[in-house]
Amino acid sequence: MRHLLFIGIFIATFCSSCNIAKQTAKSDEGVPRISSLNFLDEYVIPYDLHLQNTWVGGLSGIDYDVAENRYFIISDERSATSAARFYTAAIDINNYKIDSVRFLSVETLKNAQNDTFPALKILPEHAADPESIRYNKKTKTLVWSSEGDKAIRSNRMVYQNPWIYEMDLKGRFKDSFLVPANLHMYKGDSGARENDVLEGLSFSLDYRYLWASMEGAIHEDGPLATASYANAPVRFTKFDVTTKKAIRQYGYLLDAIAAEPIPATAFSINGIPEILNIGENRFLVLERSFSTGVENCVIKIYLADFSKATDVSTTTSLYRNTNYKPAVKKLLFNFNSLERYIDNVEGITLGPVLPNGHRSLILVADNNFNIKEKQQVFLFEIIP
Repeated sequence: MRHLLFIGIFIATFCSSCNIAKQTAKSDEGVPRISSLNFLDEYVIPYDLHLQNTWVGGLSGIDYDVAENRYFIISDERSATSAARFYTAAIDINNYKIDSVRFLSVETLKNAQNDTFPALKILPEHAADPESIRYNKKTKTLVWSSEGDKAIRSNRMVYQNPWIYEMDLKGRFKDSFLVPANLHMYKGDSGARENDVLEGLSFSLDYRYLWASMEGAIHEDGPLATASYANAPVRFTKFDVTTKKAIRQYGYLLDAIAAEPIPATAFSINGIPEILNIGENRFLVLERSFSTGVENCVIKIYLADFSKATDVSTTTSLYRNTNYKPAVKKLLFNFNSLERYIDNVEGITLGPVLPNGHRSLILVADNNFNIKEKQQVFLFEIIP
């Protein structure tokens, strides 16, 4: 009888493991249907957390490797306290809650000469401004983006073009993508704006293409969003992963800034910090609105469909020429509905399959290395 009971337990356990394996195997496939998002949990990473002599902060991008059940998370620190870097982490989910976020290792980002990046204050022309990171399961490599620079640094004007680099899992440079000229930094009011450049990256599900999104409009596409101006166009660029060249550009129209800053002349912004391809030319798009004097960031998750959008790669201005079709977008979730403090959410990735078979969604907030801000990790359930 004991033997029969043991065999029964073994078979049940084995079948359960098979089901979990099957669910896990789905974790990097697309999301055929998504009707809504259900908030499950929030976890706050301690402000003073350190790993291998680095300060864990400024978390700006996250991606999930389902095969190894690990996350790659990039810091946007510009080599201030230690060299520009990314982390490998584990996020332990139990009973629809985040038990812990464990940082396992850290690697420094390397330039084309496979050297670490200098600090912004020391050599601004060659410093990195990391924003997004994505894992390619086919090549077992990572890609990451830097926003470049267009500002006065150390009493001199610096013009540094944005880039997208491919690297191995140790941070060593492998290759670079050819960023289109209209997204470069130029003197005067042309090209990309400072701090409104390549914030979002996402592979297509077959890894043939890499999509990159700007945070805000380039100069030629008109003014940035304001509290009274909606529909500022932002460019999404589609790259061929094999050739590393851009093959298409599309327009996406931003919401207005959620609230007027206090005072009215103070800084405010609404832009795209990250995107996530979920299949069939559809993306989850983060819109992040911040206004000085307003405690919360306003974070919205949109479902954007580019299936019928017009290729605008040869269109000089999306402000003067509006004869194109932008992405169609639908609001899925507004973090305001949680009625809690929400910080600078910048990263989004699909996570593991939940016990009920639904996909999980994980987002991370950048605390800007500021003790008054929170390094939040959010867990959502995708409702088909």
